[in-house]
Amino acid sequence: MKKNRGWISLAVKLNVLILSIIFILAGGLVAIAYRVNSERVDRYFKQTTAYDAAAVAAFIDGDFARELLQAIQTEDFEQVRSAALAAEDEDLVRNWLWEKNLYERFTHTIDVLRTYQERLQVRFLYIQFNQGNLSTNLLDPDEDLLYLGSAEISAEEFGGAYQGNERIEPTVSTTEFGWLCSAYEPVYASNGEAVAIVGVDIDMNDVMHERHQFLISMLIFAGGLMLISVAVSMFLMRRMATKPLSMLTKATIGFADSKKGYTKDDVIDLPIRSKDEIGDLYHEIRSMQGRMVEYLDNLTRVTAEKERIGTELALATRIQADMLPNIFPAFPDRPDFDVYASMTPAKEVGGDFYDFFLIDDNHLGLVMADVSGKGVPAALFMMISKILVQNYAMTGRSPAEVLRDVNNQICSNNREEMFVTVWFGVLDTRTGKITAANAGHEYPALMPSGGQFELVKDKHGFVIGGMEGMRYKEYELQLSPGAKLFLYTDGVPEATDANKELFGTDRMLAALNSDASATPEGILKQVRGAVDGFVKDAEQFDDLTMLCLEYKGGAEDGE
Repeated sequence: MKKNRGWISLAVKLNVLILSIIFILAGGLVAIAYRVNSERVDRYFKQTTAYDAAAVAAFIDGDFARELLQAIQTEDFEQVRSAALAAEDEDLVRNWLWEKNLYERFTHTIDVLRTYQERLQVRFLYIQFNQGNLSTNLLDPDEDLLYLGSAEISAEEFGGAYQGNERIEPTVSTTEFGWLCSAYEPVYASNGEAVAIVGVDIDMNDVMHERHQFLISMLIFAGGLMLISVAVSMFLMRRMATKPLSMLTKATIGFADSKKGYTKDDVIDLPIRSKDEIGDLYHEIRSMQGRMVEYLDNLTRVTAEKERIGTELALATRIQADMLPNIFPAFPDRPDFDVYASMTPAKEVGGDFYDFFLIDDNHLGLVMADVSGKGVPAALFMMISKILVQNYAMTGRSPAEVLRDVNNQICSNNREEMFVTVWFGVLDTRTGKITAANAGHEYPALMPSGGQFELVKDKHGFVIGGMEGMRYKEYELQLSPGAKLFLYTDGVPEATDANKELFGTDRMLAALNSDASATPEGILKQVRGAVDGFVKDAEQFDDLTMLCLEYKGGAEDGE
């Protein structure tokens, strides 16, 4: 695309305008304000935690705390507490406090702590005695009397500061009790000694709630600024881009009106002189419309031809399906055998075919064939081959003679050098004997009565259409009542999944034997289900054709 002198990208114009206003004003304002507010909120909550701890410590009787501490550090209390823990009975501790004249002051102090906890809305409020890295629990409104005198190892987050009953600055930490901001203030006895420490914990989730509330407010504010910015941008964009684009769109729609023809006089002509993408687009559309006028005539002819071919292919598919026996049960008045077959082409029409027909009352012809190639040529060759096989078979020729004569007939005028593999057999319905010949086709699978399907590795002759004058050998299969014969094309064992792995004859035999007692129709459904489950969504590359015969027993003459 040739750019005019002084060409400036429209994307550059719009991006500089929009991104400068929106990101600088909105994004910068939100980021800075949120950071400042977060620091302010964190500082506020830390100060609040420290003030709360100091306020509670000022109301605690330090002399009582010292007296309580001295009492629980005796052997007498240790024995009482051990017995209480073993029995899980806090009354033992309560009675001991009564005996020591400590219970009333203990409960009063607990009530004071509980009142402060509710009023200050803190997560935890408690009194401890710290010595070294151990904390001895004295009073906690959230715990029962068994908690009195229990010892805990000081949290690592507080380092060396958490060694005695000194004041500790607010510290944020994550412990087993949650995400907390903690502050500690000493409790002093009347002699000025720090005898215990008041601990106050605030849930940091409350702090984050304050942050989130501020962030939401800022986002709303920023959203308002963004709306104003967008309004300004839209005004400028309309002047710089939208108006000329609208003119170009209306003119292009007028040209694309399908209710009229296209001539060179319909090519758009607008007063657009922009030296950017819009100007380039205008000139390119004018050039394209000129080419379209010449192209559309050819396109119309090609589309009509394609639709005609599609219609003919659909008709060919129906014709091919009608050429094969497709009404089942095929011989409802014959109790001595049952047969079922199916063919699924890889394209609209295929080159595989099957056939079965009564040569006379006591002989059933069976055909399974696969033409080289796919599509329409294979379908035409398939029809010729099917007709020839059936016509020669109806004359009473043996399978080997049928294949020989069909091969000679096809070779006499086979300039395209196509070929077809054929398995042809004749079942004597009185005895169950099948006389068959194989012209390069897949091995059939035979299931004796009460047994399992196995491949019959018969001797293959040369393919039909490959060379004139070929001779074919016959062989016999003896079917007893209940035996089944399965015929197929290479589309079954060569079905391929997404990893290019073949389905194979082993999987085919496994599918056949998954329920060998099924009807011929059921046998084909088993195999088709196994193939579909193997290939999944992979494309079908070859025709898939199958036939199954079940021999049920000899029929009496004349039936």
